[in-house]
Amino acid sequence: MSKIVEVTDKNFEEEVLRSDLPTEVDFWAPWCGPCRMVIPIYEKLSEEYEGKFKFCMINVDENQQAARKYQIMSIPMQMFFVDGKKVDEILGAVPEQMIRAKVKSLLQNSPTDEVISSK
Repeated sequence: MSKIVEVTDKNFEEEVLRSDLPTEVDFWAPWCGPCRMVIPIYEKLSEEYEGKFKFCMINVDENQQAARKYQIMSIPMQMFFVDGKKVDEILGAVPEQMIRAKVKSLLQNSPTDEVISSK
């Protein structure tokens, strides 16, 4: 079962900008063929990185405020957020390994709350 969070204009700030986890937002629309091609990749990664990385989707046709704010001109557009700030993006339908590499990079470069014991 997918762990992707459906985001709207109303909950974007709460789900994305206030997220404790690094977050990916897939700006998409149901009529967009390339958008539908990448959904299975995000479903797979959302399961794999559950509790470490958050995956979201926002329908640009139904949520035009967020689409305007982030100047979405082409979809699919994946934007990556850490601590409420946009840190990167990927435009278009790209292979899983490219998305996976981006997620791994952001996880490696994001501070965590974990305390490492030096026993």
